[in-house]
Amino acid sequence: MVQDKKHLDLPDSNITYYPNFIASEVATLYFKLFKETIPWQQDDIKVFGKVYAQPRLTAFYGNGSKSYSYSNITMQPRPFTKELLEIKHKIEAIDVVTFNSCLMNLYRNGRDSNGWHADDEKELGQDPIIASISLGEERPFHLRYKRNPKIKHKIVLEHGSLLLMKGSTQHHWQHQIPKTTKPIKERINLTFRILK
Repeated sequence: MVQDKKHLDLPDSNITYYPNFIASEVATLYFKLFKETIPWQQDDIKVFGKVYAQPRLTAFYGNGSKSYSYSNITMQPRPFTKELLEIKHKIEAIDVVTFNSCLMNLYRNGRDSNGWHADDEKELGQDPIIASISLGEERPFHLRYKRNPKIKHKIVLEHGSLLLMKGSTQHHWQHQIPKTTKPIKERINLTFRILK
């Protein structure tokens, strides 16, 4: 049963944060398992015509054959693992949707990051729902309003938490996980999506 939740009061958005979505000790078991068993990869991304190694490791899972493309990367899905299905069903129990894919990110340290972007790729359809699970090290998650970039919000994503972004959020807001010079440990992020 999910007790704790916080709705972010931001314009043109529908964002809810569940800090203790997965119990800490269970989240730790998932973190260790995913870190050791997921076939993490580091792809090259193209930014403003230059090619860089993506500043994090990724993996992509799904229950079909639909590929997922972003930043000139196309990822083919591996079948959902038992543990990913457990987490997926737990999220689906609080919001009556069925996710069919999961993009996983491994941030190895504070130098690994994810720059400003919106999850608005065409294969996610109109008003995509993104369910983001955080495991491991806490990281700040920054939001920026597209219409007025001076309107920003920051939330710290805790171990075992869920951030659920719905409605028109991706049309109106960008988000990032910024770099930090602090010596921090690894974080694994699972972003469940619905590919159309």
